[in-house]
Amino acid sequence: MENIIIFDTTLRDGEQVPGCQLNTTEKMEVAKALESLGVDVIEAGFPVSSPGDFNSVVEISKVISAPVVCALTRSVKNDIDIAAESLQYAKRKRIHTGIGTSDFHIRYKFNSTQEEILERAIAATKYAKKYVEDVEFYCEDAGRTDNVYLARVVEAVIKAGATVVNIPDTTGYCLPNQFGEKITYLIDNVPNIHKATLSVHCHNDLGLATANAIAAIQHGARQVETTINGIGERAGNTAMEEIAMILKCHPSLGFDTHIVTPKIYSISRSVSNLMNMPIQHNKAIVGRNAFAHSSGIHQDGVLKNKESYEIMDPKVVGIDENSILLTARSGRAALKHRLAILGVKTDNKKIDSIYEHFLQLADKKREISDDDVLMLAGIQHSKQQKIKLNYLRVISGKDVIPEAKIGISISGKTFEGKSSGNGPVDAAIKALKSILRKEMVLQEFVIQSINRGSDDVGKVHMQVLYNGKVYYGFGANTDIVVASLEAYIDAINKFKK
Repeated sequence: MENIIIFDTTLRDGEQVPGCQLNTTEKMEVAKALESLGVDVIEAGFPVSSPGDFNSVVEISKVISAPVVCALTRSVKNDIDIAAESLQYAKRKRIHTGIGTSDFHIRYKFNSTQEEILERAIAATKYAKKYVEDVEFYCEDAGRTDNVYLARVVEAVIKAGATVVNIPDTTGYCLPNQFGEKITYLIDNVPNIHKATLSVHCHNDLGLATANAIAAIQHGARQVETTINGIGERAGNTAMEEIAMILKCHPSLGFDTHIVTPKIYSISRSVSNLMNMPIQHNKAIVGRNAFAHSSGIHQDGVLKNKESYEIMDPKVVGIDENSILLTARSGRAALKHRLAILGVKTDNKKIDSIYEHFLQLADKKREISDDDVLMLAGIQHSKQQKIKLNYLRVISGKDVIPEAKIGISISGKTFEGKSSGNGPVDAAIKALKSILRKEMVLQEFVIQSINRGSDDVGKVHMQVLYNGKVYYGFGANTDIVVASLEAYIDAINKFKK
């Protein structure tokens, strides 16, 4: 079986999802989980973009041993200088530089010509090579780049020292046969192609990211750039778990990866929790319904023989069919065990706090789901917030003007406010505004049910505009009004002075 290199960009491209930014500690946690998972390359960030991103690459470089640690740059000397500095502690390091090669980018983004872009590509590759031996070059929007010109760029950057050449379908435009043919064209028409690894980076704008990546592998690509859960800009990227399991389920293709598949589920849930990025229920491999059977015909078939409707054993991706059922009678040990399975590390002090909230929730729900457990673990983050909700009382109903009274703490001092509104959530937010007296605008308000039933925990995601910038808030509670107010407060706590 020939190995396909898994290049994970969850911490770079995946983190470009609005509202999903992680701090350095959280990024280090994800990076160590990715190393345990068996990824070959970790793209740790875009160091020149911010001091925080630079610091994250530095700290990740210190704690990662086996995978290559990669830093992204543009074809700009300063970018490359900063990237090289950020990688100074990496045991295995790579600079990932590049430039747009399609006519759309050359004409409208750079106001340039093909020859000038070719010169910049060569210069950037040579400059990066002065710092590191392992240089990856990306041809941005390669999916819409003329194949003849693309082949010229690829040949030139390999000659300049590129060890990996990335062919991205940046806009997710290509069909699988078109993308596969593009890879074949490069292999057939770039004389020095054997001196570099061909990589692909596919976006999911048309839902074809994974299909395009598999087509590229079948036509000669040997590195695939992925993210956990397929997160990423716009419609996302190729999902790591999908590539790993497609190759595992189709051994006739002749390819495999170093991915330790039983760890897929735990890191999937961990990334979802850290980034407050829900996993769609019907998401392949890791979605809540991926191994659920509701149809009577399906249930009958599975009971007789699992292979009737399951092409994978759930345990292969880390889903334990015989997981411990969590209820109000479960103890700390059972809760801690479930958290460990979901990739959440806890000490005795933290588990005591989570367990207290767990019992409160378990009294309201018959059964506690994995998503509930992760939500409870996330409560710890709110404890560091400047503004905290102490209580909320709401009057609402038919033929009643909704009213809300709230109590909050701001840096230890308590305040109270009340207001009426068009509904209980509107009244609660207006009561909060009466205390804070800030000019804020609610731009987006999304409610998501975690599980099912009237006793369910609801997740609320909000976008709040303040001083010309959008801030993202998250809240979760069995009371959706409380969850909404907590999401609004979460956004306010992120305001920059």
